[in-house]
Amino acid sequence: MQSSSNPRDILDLLSPGMCVFVHAGASLPRDFLDALSAEPERARGVEFVGAFIPGVNTFDFAALAPEVRMVTTFGGGFHRKSPARERIHVLPKGYMSFVRYLADQTFDLAILHLAPPRADGRLSYGINQDFVSLAAARSKKLAAFVNRAMPDIDGEPGPQSDDLALAIDVDTPLPEYPAGAPSPQIEAIALHAVTLINDGDTIQIGIGKVQSAIVRALHAHQDIGVHSGMVDEAIVELADKGVITGRRKDFDKETILTGMVFGTRATYEFCALPGVKLRAADYTHAPKVLGEITNFVAINSAVEIDLFGQTNAELVYGGLVSGSGGFHDFMIGARLSANGRSIVALPATGGGVSRIVATLCEPGIVTGLRSDADIFVTEHGIAKVRDLAQDARAEALIQIAAPEHRGTLADQWRDMRKRL
Repeated sequence: MQSSSNPRDILDLLSPGMCVFVHAGASLPRDFLDALSAEPERARGVEFVGAFIPGVNTFDFAALAPEVRMVTTFGGGFHRKSPARERIHVLPKGYMSFVRYLADQTFDLAILHLAPPRADGRLSYGINQDFVSLAAARSKKLAAFVNRAMPDIDGEPGPQSDDLALAIDVDTPLPEYPAGAPSPQIEAIALHAVTLINDGDTIQIGIGKVQSAIVRALHAHQDIGVHSGMVDEAIVELADKGVITGRRKDFDKETILTGMVFGTRATYEFCALPGVKLRAADYTHAPKVLGEITNFVAINSAVEIDLFGQTNAELVYGGLVSGSGGFHDFMIGARLSANGRSIVALPATGGGVSRIVATLCEPGIVTGLRSDADIFVTEHGIAKVRDLAQDARAEALIQIAAPEHRGTLADQWRDMRKRL
């Protein structure tokens, strides 16, 4: 293994034609981005692959130099504005689909962001372990930023020091994502949603203020379990209060099980303590695993819901803002779980426009299928649609729309109904 303290040394491993996997999410190595920005021509002809998350990973690899490609599972606003937009390739894949994609790839190099080695020489993958171990296993060469600021978190077995072609020692603060205060609208949504969650349930949350507010509203519950693709400071707050214990989980008892962590330094430090374990997406998102969890509750949000119960969590009229992520995986998992529930919670309006709509916005991306639709929540109430026929389903969804939009939606449904 070659060791270094100069982040730019990693650029010596790049050459045209290479396919490089990059550790993403909150683990995207800031030192690597700084090195590339200082010498962008070193990226010429390289393809960078990762699950780059909108609003978190906004670095434009494709714009570095000619012939650079960026492959990601999420769309985002900066992609549309990129001068190299045609070289940014968004894979329309959820987490389990991306797991299968990675199994078919061979990477020339994987760039990792790791905690310092343990006594046995093994290094932890730290705060993001959703895909990195899967990609590392498919990589010809591994290079890592070994960061003294990265917590050693229990999870997928990381590489041994001797497995690394290059280890660059850094001490770079991790990015922090403190949760802002929820709006009164979101607080009202949370108060409805918590009535759907029982003591002893195991929850999953996606990234967002709505989901965090729902978690915080569980402060009077008991023995909540967590099996999720991510955890944030709201989860940690409830664990500190003794609300989240995991005692009633079927397996992974008394363990917060997740794939990655977003939050503050205190959040990261908590997740390095016993009782938290990170796993790859082939475990956290696997319907086979989720279906074995009794009382599994998926909690996610969306851009809009149509009157058939189809959900769009990826597209606004201005373009892609996200990807399907784990939305569909967890929706299916909740359907397979005994007494499982899938909650999709969202404000009834955005910018004065109804987010309960007759038909999804063009070009009509569907993240959640109507056949998997279960429970929808806005600040105006709850629509349980799982076993409703299409007319009753449309009526239930209209009732949780903002009052000023209900008449129009009812008229639109009557017109649509004639063509069904």
